[in-house]
Amino acid sequence: MKLSNKSILLTGGAGFIGSHVAAALVRIGANVTVVDNLSTGQAANLHPVAAQVAFHPLDIRTPSFIDFVIDGRFDVIVHLAANAYIPPAVENPDYDYHVNLHAPFRLFDALRRSKQRPVILVSSSAAVYGNPAHYPVAEDAPTLPVSPYGVSKLGMERYLAVYSQLYEFRAASMRLFSVYGPRQRKQIVYDLIAKLCDNPHRLQILGDGTQIRDLIYVEDVARAAICILANAPLRGEVYNVAGGVGSSTRQVAEAICRAMRLTPEFAFTGSIRPGDSEKWVADIGRLRSLGFSPGVALDEGICRTVAWYYLAHHIDQNEPRQVLPHFQ
Repeated sequence: MKLSNKSILLTGGAGFIGSHVAAALVRIGANVTVVDNLSTGQAANLHPVAAQVAFHPLDIRTPSFIDFVIDGRFDVIVHLAANAYIPPAVENPDYDYHVNLHAPFRLFDALRRSKQRPVILVSSSAAVYGNPAHYPVAEDAPTLPVSPYGVSKLGMERYLAVYSQLYEFRAASMRLFSVYGPRQRKQIVYDLIAKLCDNPHRLQILGDGTQIRDLIYVEDVARAAICILANAPLRGEVYNVAGGVGSSTRQVAEAICRAMRLTPEFAFTGSIRPGDSEKWVADIGRLRSLGFSPGVALDEGICRTVAWYYLAHHIDQNEPRQVLPHFQ
């Protein structure tokens, strides 16, 4: 599929990942419409491309959103709007169900009934795998979620795959692993940077330091989405989107300390959050077969994220807690 001049609807486009996808689509000449209720996203995230995108503050759970999609008759729908974190799903599984499963189902069914056949690219999560027995994890590995979040994401994928097969949707799902980068305000990389800015001498780290995550820089995720839309068969298949390399939480913390030129004492809590998996490492062979490869290594991505954090929080980069010289 050629995406230049295509009319693309991006749900959740004011969020951390969505805003980077919006920018990437604009760069290749797509006509981008963003829908976001701004419950977690921020309009400021779209400032770099504000003149090139149309923004609508709609909630995907409402009938007005469905009417907007049907009336718009978009060429492509990139669906990113969701509860994006495990802890809120554990605390309030009902909310997670309605946002992550019920709302996408209503969208798919409305498109079925209206006879529209746009491409629907659904962003999902590695949480669907639970605690895999073998690594790296390929897309055909058993799916055994250990949280309500993982269950809702898996259900969304399965609905999309079945609808693709029964109703001729051209569709694919992305299983995102640990995404990080500028504009993210949660998760391990952001949290550790924030802690070090508060206390450069002692760093508390969740778990025991051995938990493994497969991190991917957010701009690589945007590139992966475009690669799938442009090159994939779009028959309801699933793609792991990750760096393809596992890093322990200790290694991530050490990389952040190198970028900030700090040598704090590490203090591990010894426990992880309920619903979290101990280890995630992805097999990204299926995505590589489409021509994709990660372009930003962990150290470089963390340096970029630290530099963004300093700018976003107006921290003087000339203080001892400075990023590496080529990011100053």
